[in-house]
Amino acid sequence: MNRYSWWQYTILGIALVVGLLYTAPNFFGEAPAVQVSSAKVTLKVDSSLVGRVEQILRDGGLQPDFVQLDGHSVKARFGDLDAQQKAKDALTRALNPNPEDPAYIVALNLLSRSPAWLTRVRALPMYLGLDLRGGVHFLMQVDMRTALTKRAEGVTGDARTLLREKNIRHAGISRENDRVEIRFRDAATLEAARVELSNRQPEFLWTPTAEAEPRLIGTLKPEAARAVQDAALKQNITTLHNRVNELGVAEPVIQQQGADRVVVQLPGVQDTAKAKDIIGRTANLEFRLADMSTEARAALDGSGPVPFGRERMGFGRGAPVIVHREAIATGDMLTDAQPRPDQNNQPAVSVTLDAKGGRQMRDVTRENVGNFMAAILFEKGKAEVLTVARIQSEFGNQFQITGMGTTEAAQDLALLLRAGSLAAPMEIIEERTIGPSLGRDNIDKGFDSVIYGFFAIAAFMCAYYLLFGVFSTLALAFNLLLLVAVLSMLQATLTLPGMAAIALTLGMAIDANVLINERVREELRGGAAPQMAIHAGYERAFATILDSNVTTLIAGIALLAFGSGPVRGFAVVHVLGILTSMFSAVMFSRGLVNLWYGRQKRLKGVSIGQVWKPDTPAQPGARA
Repeated sequence: MNRYSWWQYTILGIALVVGLLYTAPNFFGEAPAVQVSSAKVTLKVDSSLVGRVEQILRDGGLQPDFVQLDGHSVKARFGDLDAQQKAKDALTRALNPNPEDPAYIVALNLLSRSPAWLTRVRALPMYLGLDLRGGVHFLMQVDMRTALTKRAEGVTGDARTLLREKNIRHAGISRENDRVEIRFRDAATLEAARVELSNRQPEFLWTPTAEAEPRLIGTLKPEAARAVQDAALKQNITTLHNRVNELGVAEPVIQQQGADRVVVQLPGVQDTAKAKDIIGRTANLEFRLADMSTEARAALDGSGPVPFGRERMGFGRGAPVIVHREAIATGDMLTDAQPRPDQNNQPAVSVTLDAKGGRQMRDVTRENVGNFMAAILFEKGKAEVLTVARIQSEFGNQFQITGMGTTEAAQDLALLLRAGSLAAPMEIIEERTIGPSLGRDNIDKGFDSVIYGFFAIAAFMCAYYLLFGVFSTLALAFNLLLLVAVLSMLQATLTLPGMAAIALTLGMAIDANVLINERVREELRGGAAPQMAIHAGYERAFATILDSNVTTLIAGIALLAFGSGPVRGFAVVHVLGILTSMFSAVMFSRGLVNLWYGRQKRLKGVSIGQVWKPDTPAQPGARA
């Protein structure tokens, strides 16, 4: 009756071993480390940099615990803060001989002290949030006026093309900030242009002016302006995510705050200046026509000036070239980029643009077959020509960038293009550095609250339910072990609200054991035999436990679906805690009870505390 089969105990044993294995890394703590990552999106970090870092550290008399390639960065772990600082200085001097144009970002970081064998089986500690681990916090404001100006600039070009297609003559088109102005010679032409523009550009409000020279003023409608601003904010958040993720910062937090602000949190990064470099790694990509005329060649040779409307560019791996100032398409028009060989089986990048970018690309390439087009990367105020290719034929929203040289170069460029560009500039308006000492203090307080809560619950359960209280306490410890292990396996981020959820889970988990114990007491009170009381107690309490946990789980899922930031961190731990408590409170505690009492055939009693029985009233006619 009260016996588990071998496979049930096997499941419990496996769960216990997995729990111990994946919980253990969280108790080793963190060690100071130095992280080396690329400061330029075209400079790839690979295994060759590992050997270079090891050699620099050896030359500086420094002995790291290890140096390894981790994603898009090289990390070296040290035993103390003094060695960490010396290593950073040595690596900065050796890797960045020109401080004004650094090739690598050398930043302070923290790494787990877990043994290598735990890391090999992917037993990793939980990520800690900014409030527990320390790091840097930035509040960035998006320049929404620039986003509106860029939209107006795009409409200016579209309006010029539309009026030319409809053969509507105008006296000039200009743009002032986010306002488009079109001049006409007569009112009839103005009205015809207004009708066409209103149909093709419905998000703009086209207003005629009653002046000597007829003019049409185009401004964004309020709802369209809000849509442009929302799109710019979302694109900037996506771009920041892509850039920061490439640098291997563990669990960054990048989220919207208000209508025009973005919060960026980088846990574990203690160097504010380097953190600014990390989040500042946002590049803009443009496709422009290249000028190969005689005047342009003379400008490259230095024998003549740069032609009007052109500029000279020659940075990085791109050759010096004269390009037009007006862009054909920009990175925010790109929807996909994949490295694929061209028709000659040479490395190339296949690019897909949105509808607007495809239309502009089609119009320009149709008129410039045989000419050259340059892909230019703008990063930190500097321009780098990535490639210059001949336009073989007209193409629209899908085309290839050829002349990449190597497959690796094509892969790097495709990754860069997919990462996107900023839709509008951003400015840091607030920055804070949270030191690891404050994070350690928060961890200690959170750990103490969980431990004190656990021992208080254990003391009450053991005193009130005796041996069954001991079983309940062991099941509670098993639940806590499983919860931490699952969070570690999922590589969840633990914050202070998450630690509060762990403490709350302890109180909720023990409730299931209280229901079971009281149900067993009720069966004993009703006169049931001990073995039957144990069996009936677990069977009949399960429905109540399931109902109470499902209703709580629904509330947790709602928090998980609609919450953000600290609320979402609380919800993740809360939901996982409910699932682990169901398993531990019912299956694990019953396994202990069955192991202890199930082998006794003639069980006379169980140690479950005082079983209060009601007084039996005297029968009529009975003697006292």
